[in-house]
Amino acid sequence: MITIMKTAENKLNNIPQVADGTWMNVINPSPLEIEEIYALGIPLDFITYSLDLDERPRTEKESGTTLLLLRIPHYQGDTEDIPYTTIPLGIILCHDCIITICRNDIPFLKQQISKNGQYFTTTDRNRFILHILLAIANQYLIAVRMINKKVNATEGALQKSIQNKEVLELLKYQKSLEILSTALKSNELVFEKLQRMRFFSTNLDDIDLLEDVITENQQAIEMTNIAGNLLSQMMDAFASIISNNQNQVIKVLTSVTIILSLPTLISSFYGMNVGLPLQGNNLAYMIIAILSLSVIVLAALFFKKMDWL
Repeated sequence: MITIMKTAENKLNNIPQVADGTWMNVINPSPLEIEEIYALGIPLDFITYSLDLDERPRTEKESGTTLLLLRIPHYQGDTEDIPYTTIPLGIILCHDCIITICRNDIPFLKQQISKNGQYFTTTDRNRFILHILLAIANQYLIAVRMINKKVNATEGALQKSIQNKEVLELLKYQKSLEILSTALKSNELVFEKLQRMRFFSTNLDDIDLLEDVITENQQAIEMTNIAGNLLSQMMDAFASIISNNQNQVIKVLTSVTIILSLPTLISSFYGMNVGLPLQGNNLAYMIIAILSLSVIVLAALFFKKMDWL
């Protein structure tokens, strides 16, 4: 899907075709749409790089066209093995317009543009791109906060768990944090390269905004590392808790098994074909029952004192 927009009166308006100072937002394009983009003079590699899920962040320049390839956070759903992953986003700067290409929709980018339309002026290419970069860095912070909330929600269930379900749930988010951390560090290299190249050096405000992008990205890296370390330690601690809970259950079951076997042991003696005390006594059954009950109570008190029950 291709959407062409241009800023007018602090609003992004859809327009039918590419013009000077426009933004072309491309989401999972069809082969015909790829040909349409290629007809604008965009190198085909720039398009395919942006759609390849395994591409790493970098910058490239060819025939007067510049590609900024970054990775952005993507939420796949809690039922997935990796709830939060990253996908590539290509930002292509050509003579007439700015083109963003991604395999999936980017709702957070549209929301940010709609919220601060006065800053996202498509005619000011540098400022427009920098706000896209800032929105990406902020989205990583949001993703890490969401993961922390999910982990905190799982933490309560772990304290009483004797199964691995909750630990496996935490493992999914640990994978997500590792993927986010790797992508953030790769993005940071691109941002620092842009700073060294003085890519946005025409305006002091743009230079300051790029520094803000780098700062936000570094903050996201630190938050991701902290969350990952805490989650790793938490998983180790809760693995021990689960093992301890299982041991506690085993102790209780062992105690109950021993207690229930005592009456059987006593009654088994009186099932033997040998002479035993109380044989022929009409009160023998009552006496044996009281004896069995007394042994059960004493055993239960003993196991309770030993903290087995």
